[in-house]
Amino acid sequence: MANNRRRLVGRVVSDKMQKTVTVAIERRTTHPVYGKVIKFTKKVMAHDETDSVKTGSIVRIVESRPLSKTKRWVVEEVLETPEGVVVARTAAAAPTEGSAEQ
Repeated sequence: MANNRRRLVGRVVSDKMQKTVTVAIERRTTHPVYGKVIKFTKKVMAHDETDSVKTGSIVRIVESRPLSKTKRWVVEEVLETPEGVVVARTAAAAPTEGSAEQ
């Protein structure tokens, strides 16, 4: 079965909660009449299992089942840190205890 869940890229604006970050998703569109570029921002809560994502990071989030009253997204990958370092930390690529090769 194909993994067709929605994926969005946004900037972390808050990391003050435990295992949760607030991600601002910015969308740009042109006004239908005047042609001016308008920015729309939506803030969503995303689950961060490792609790390592910091404010200012650019992350990719993926749609998931409801984790709480407001959390419907999970941090899939950190694309860039606040210091400007490009990272490729994927939650699925993290080693687990039972995956040691024989």
